[in-house]
Amino acid sequence: MTSKRYTGNIITDTPTNPTANAAKGVWSLAEAEAFKAANKWPTLPDAPTIGTATAGSASATVPFTVPTNLYGGTAQYTATSNPSGVTGTASSSPVTVTGLTNDTAYTFTVTATTGAGTGAASSASNSVTPALVPRAWFAGGGSNVIDYVNIASTGNATDWGDLQNSVSNTAGASNSTRGLVQANSSRVDYFEFASAGNATTFANLSSGRDSDGALANATRAVFAGGEGSASFSDIIDYFTISSIGNATDFGDLTLGRRDVSGCSSSTRGTFNMGLKTSSLRTNIIDYITIASTGNATDFGDALQSLGNSAGCSSSTRGIMFGGNNPYSNNIIQYITIASAGNATDFGDLTVAASSCAGASSNVRGLRGGGENVGSTSNSNVIDYITIASTGNASDFGDLTTSRTEVVGLANAHGGLQ
Repeated sequence: MTSKRYTGNIITDTPTNPTANAAKGVWSLAEAEAFKAANKWPTLPDAPTIGTATAGSASATVPFTVPTNLYGGTAQYTATSNPSGVTGTASSSPVTVTGLTNDTAYTFTVTATTGAGTGAASSASNSVTPALVPRAWFAGGGSNVIDYVNIASTGNATDWGDLQNSVSNTAGASNSTRGLVQANSSRVDYFEFASAGNATTFANLSSGRDSDGALANATRAVFAGGEGSASFSDIIDYFTISSIGNATDFGDLTLGRRDVSGCSSSTRGTFNMGLKTSSLRTNIIDYITIASTGNATDFGDALQSLGNSAGCSSSTRGIMFGGNNPYSNNIIQYITIASAGNATDFGDLTVAASSCAGASSNVRGLRGGGENVGSTSNSNVIDYITIASTGNASDFGDLTTSRTEVVGLANAHGGLQ
């Protein structure tokens, strides 16, 4: 191509046509005007037209309509939150913004960026408030299976991932982001709630034991009781859930025992019933103040002396599902966590069960798996109750496999409210 010479001796040997995203070269005014008339001259993109945003858990989805002046080019779109300026990007609608704070109201604007630069922002979206989706996880039970359900709905469980090894006769506890599961007599593993995946090593208990109980608030996971190498244990250990590290001594139960269940509010936890010898159960309920350390204090008595019950809670009520003495039963009982006293009858499970798992939101409690009457078979049944009321449990759905001695975890239980 011959050189083109313009006024001022500006020369280019390789003039090129502009694209929708960029113009690089030297053209005459007439050429530039022709390109512009043919919609081939790049300009900053117009503002996208905002759509209706929707909230997820710590996230939001922001739809929009693309600008009309891209001239066949491509753009990257950025959604920005107000407050906090958290951003998300995408090459088309919608943009998903993650890393938001649950229970905080946000609006969003969207901009388009091309090779010509970033255009004006859209108008602000509607206000949305991200909120945690309450979920329950059921882990182990003579297997390495982790499955989960959405607590507010009903239906069968879905596979989440795997523990590092098959687990039975152990305990687990969780905050809103992470679940801890005792993997063997001393090791505790963990997995994250943000996305499906397998467990990895967390730390160790202060001593090897199994058949213990556990509870948690947003900060601490507390493990108590169990059976050690020589005797039934009264040990209470705790972990700081957000920090990987070995357990710290908390204090002692009022009575050494195994197969206890746990319930918690954000301030107080209870350890319920259990076996005090290989054949004798107790109706003792102990309590601790989770943020402190020290020995447990007597809370009151359960309706029966039982082992292998399951516990869950709202911020005010502790629930105990089933148990055995020596056979499985269908009893559901409850306590008011803030006030020491004896348990009260709540209703019945859909089927008698022991060695099952308990998990809850602040509204609904779930019982999963366990042994059926007479320990003749394992169960895949998930029951649910509304914690603030009383009455018999209803069918929720099924675990992915039938199993007993299951660990139950949740991201919105009463200890987190």
